Amino acid sequence: MPPASAPPASVALLTLGCARNEVDSEELAARLAADGFRLVDDPDSADVAVVNTCGFVEAAKKDSIDALLELAGPGRPVVAVGCLAERYGDRLARELPEAAAVLGFDDYADIADRLRDVLGGHAPAAHVPRDRRRLLPVAPAARASAATTGTAAPWRPGTMRRRLDGGPMAPLKIAGGCDRRCAFCAIPAFRGAFVSRRPADLLAEASWLARHGVRELYLVSENSTSYGKDLGDLRLLESLLAQLATVDGVARVRVSYLQPAEVRASLLDALTMTPGVVPYFDLSFQHASAGVLRRMRRFGGSAAFLDLLDEVRARCPSAGVRSNVIVGFPGETEEDLAELEDFLGRARLDAVGVFAYSDEDGTEAATLPGKVEPDEVAARASRALAVVDELGAQRAEDRVGETVDVLVDTVVDEGAGGAPERATVAGGSGAGVWRVEGRAAHQGPDDASTVVSGSGQVPSPGDLLAACVVAAAGADLAATALPATSP
Repeated sequence: MPPASAPPASVALLTLGCARNEVDSEELAARLAADGFRLVDDPDSADVAVVNTCGFVEAAKKDSIDALLELAGPGRPVVAVGCLAERYGDRLARELPEAAAVLGFDDYADIADRLRDVLGGHAPAAHVPRDRRRLLPVAPAARASAATTGTAAPWRPGTMRRRLDGGPMAPLKIAGGCDRRCAFCAIPAFRGAFVSRRPADLLAEASWLARHGVRELYLVSENSTSYGKDLGDLRLLESLLAQLATVDGVARVRVSYLQPAEVRASLLDALTMTPGVVPYFDLSFQHASAGVLRRMRRFGGSAAFLDLLDEVRARCPSAGVRSNVIVGFPGETEEDLAELEDFLGRARLDAVGVFAYSDEDGTEAATLPGKVEPDEVAARASRALAVVDELGAQRAEDRVGETVDVLVDTVVDEGAGGAPERATVAGGSGAGVWRVEGRAAHQGPDDASTVVSGSGQVPSPGDLLAACVVAAAGADLAATALPATSP
């Protein structure tokens, strides 16, 4: 009798970092499954573990290294992919021998062959890092042509995906890379120049996601306001939003990472007036002091940012707004920090991420004078975090009484009274009373959540519920479901 064939090799994928990495991991998962690998959730049961690393800031790099070390074990090689692997390449391989291989973006198209090499004891040589911005033509027309052929960036995602998270929201990467030169950011050097994906490809992928249970599309890129500029249409995002919102099965579309200096009136209109597109503004302010922003090689300041927020709220008073800020940037003074705190108090943002500045290899900021001592940077970050936590809680309280549309993520309780610990919900108890957790239109995936209480038929993940906000707990909300209206 012929010998039984060996079972397929198993692989576990761990994703760290941003939603853009989540898309890359789903592409890797699809390629591996199509090439005969068996995907498993538990790394302990896998023949090989792959860590999709983050290389954005020092804390993220440390988390990636820790994950690689934790998963490296006897008989189970661990492979590094993602931003940290691309950024440091052969240096990471030398300094982290526990990793069986360090693979760059150009290895993604042949990921199955690379893992088979690893399992066979023949790890591929790590790449020498290079500035990926120089891999594409400078002229937009030539760049668009290169992107169409796929030769310039073979690692960029296409419609080949395998969902790793079965929730009703999924990121959709509309572009890769970045053409800006922010002094603190190394991303363009290892992610490459900005390249928009073709609308037809995005619509095809959106339809595929909808067929696999996705109700909310979360558009991600390094700079979404630049979408279409390399395709010859600076307003392409506006038309794309309208098309995506009409994809069968998609309930709503959300956009992330908008550059304040590039936000235009037509985009404000599209984000606040297009049916199916949520009025949500992920505005990358980074600071409010004009002097600090200039040193960051960015534009704007308190007055310009407040004017932009006024324009947003003139169109939609209930619009959600989130941002990120960096404290402790070289040359930042107490006056600069006070101006940032004053701006945050006046801006009424729903969510703010606070980053403590740290030098990043190869960035202009790492060479700037006026460095703030690390202990002082940490103190300023703690101070800013306390401010944004308090302001976020106040903004959530402001929303009590609002009617919100909540996309259900999970069922908290079926047929039981009371309220979850994270929020207080007014309401009765007894059979038929349920609670579900999800996100209102103003809440992004990492911002906050809303717990909805109701009775009758229990909603399912992916349902869209109209509800009235009755309470807040920090940035999270509690709401009661409103009666369904007839179509």
